[in-house]
Amino acid sequence: MRVLILGAGITGVSSAWFLREAGFEVTVLDRQPEAALETSFANGGQISVSQSEPWANPDAPLKVLKWLWHDDSPLLFRPRFDLRQWAWGAQFLRECLPSRTTRNIVQMVNLGLYSRTTLQALRASAGIQYDQSSRGILQIFFDQQAFDAAAEASALMRQFQCNREAITRERAVELEPALAMLGSRLAGATWAQDDESGDARLFTQSLARLAADRGVEFQFNTCIRALLSEGGEISGVRVRTCESGEQVLKADVYLLCMGSYSPLLAAPLGLYLPIYPTKGYSATMSTEGYEGAPSVSITDDAMKMVYTRLGDRIRIAGTAELDGYSTELNPVRCQALIKRYFELFPNSADPNSVQFWTGLRPSTPSNVPLIGRSRIPNLYLNTGHGTLGWTEGPGSGKAVAELIAGRKPELDFSFLGT
Repeated sequence: MRVLILGAGITGVSSAWFLREAGFEVTVLDRQPEAALETSFANGGQISVSQSEPWANPDAPLKVLKWLWHDDSPLLFRPRFDLRQWAWGAQFLRECLPSRTTRNIVQMVNLGLYSRTTLQALRASAGIQYDQSSRGILQIFFDQQAFDAAAEASALMRQFQCNREAITRERAVELEPALAMLGSRLAGATWAQDDESGDARLFTQSLARLAADRGVEFQFNTCIRALLSEGGEISGVRVRTCESGEQVLKADVYLLCMGSYSPLLAAPLGLYLPIYPTKGYSATMSTEGYEGAPSVSITDDAMKMVYTRLGDRIRIAGTAELDGYSTELNPVRCQALIKRYFELFPNSADPNSVQFWTGLRPSTPSNVPLIGRSRIPNLYLNTGHGTLGWTEGPGSGKAVAELIAGRKPELDFSFLGT
């Protein structure tokens, strides 16, 4: 049986790997010249099951109003004449109800734990190196009230088998000496010792090469124009390449892994996917020849930023901007990243080496991704992972491969079509 995968990011390549393992004939299409050049290219680098807390929570509406119109705010909502944006916003408010938030946390934690185990097994069997670290993730707090709330949330996470504990500032400094210079400014931290970090691009591209060696066909530089339907099923994918022009590719099963662009392809088929792009930013700098950069991946709660060591680089990432499909870099938000980093860790990286990047995170209102079969029998989805694509990607790929093979994944999750 032949499967055609649309998209060569972390979810598409992971799906291809596990589908090939299951014996399928697999082809992956992507408009870029190689894998992981869009949303998987330069994210925060965290495999952060411990931070499986949805943006949509009871405190979110007031925070969004507070941050409205501030270019350097962690979450920036730019209202547009876009019905999809307003529909997404209305659904987001619904997901802020306490009962919905708890349900979504359970879904995200279950998937994250499964995916982290999948990644570890894949790393061990395939020998992939991607500047990985297994030293856990620290989330730091500068406000006592925020730290107290995080301590309560950590207790909740532990109920769901996610190991996260509240620790003192002294313990945080023991784990990450670079925090010592913060002194009494630091109210405390949470530590998730089982979480990991690494370069998602390096991992995805390495996995793509291994998958190609095992028979997966990758067709890069291929623009996906439309999904075609006939008789209630997908009949093909219309694509265009520079070499062969426009053509239609056919398979038995189609898997949509195109992140923020997934709903644009699905809409002409009458499929509404509640996904809207949230633009994230990152800055990457060299630490070679410098001291004082953190070696444990850190989440800065106050600014919703992450600082992740990737070999001799530091990756600073964060912010979320709901501004349609624009991938234009906002200089204010770029500078906010490195300004905050150097406030905390001065003289720890080379500012002249900075490389800025922005990508569109495919976010659902609940932050729970869409995985499984759509109402079109031969069209499956693996999309909508928001900020947790790296955390949830390998497990999502394994789970959707099992669903396509007609098996039930070993995961308590609300899959589509089951």
